[in-house]
Amino acid sequence: MTNSFAHKLGQGGFGAVYRGKLPDGREIAVKMLKDTQGDGEEFMNEVASISRTSHVNVVTLLGFCLQGSKRALVYEYMTNGSLERYTFGNSSAQDPNALCWERLFDIVLGIARGLEYLHRGCNTRIIHFDIKPQNILLDGDFCPKISDFGLAKLCKQKDSKISIGGARGTVGYIAPEVFSRQYGAVSSKSDVYGYGMVVLEMVGARKQVSVGTESSTKYFPQWIYDNLDEFCGTNVEIIMPQY
Repeated sequence: MTNSFAHKLGQGGFGAVYRGKLPDGREIAVKMLKDTQGDGEEFMNEVASISRTSHVNVVTLLGFCLQGSKRALVYEYMTNGSLERYTFGNSSAQDPNALCWERLFDIVLGIARGLEYLHRGCNTRIIHFDIKPQNILLDGDFCPKISDFGLAKLCKQKDSKISIGGARGTVGYIAPEVFSRQYGAVSSKSDVYGYGMVVLEMVGARKQVSVGTESSTKYFPQWIYDNLDEFCGTNVEIIMPQY
């Protein structure tokens, strides 16, 4: 399917993703996980989680392979890659990777709909635990799809909170209660926190975690507030919600 892994789409800590094609002509992305020891809990967790889903804003799992230490996931191919490509860097209109505010707004809404489906629309609630730009994929129409369910947890709809064995997620997107575990249990609100940080990055066109720079020591939401006019123009009206 991948023509002997000829076209690599990306590389991460989990392994590599390759572009391929099914016999019927459909393009796919094959996620080859690194050889791992143990019972493959993370791999089967991703298969179990995403196989329960069917939503326009959640990536579709087409198949998987589990043979000894070899593990692979076969997904639908996302033409425009991950949201990370369009979130950071030069935010000017001349940037070939820049997206207009209307399209960014549609992406924000799409991610929210996907999360709402995972948290409320499935028979078994799914908490993702790793919402970040790299895990938001964009199809040919820039429709966002949530991907990478390796850290996800399943819980019954009637359970508002679940217990976890340790902090999980990516630094900068981990909700405080997940990172510290001081409350003993977490909820779907942890995904909402990660989603909020993604939205802030989209507004600021800037990574909120930048190791080695002076700005990385600043609280990112405050940085966005202080620099909002730079990205949205000088005539920005901020309307505070009424509670």
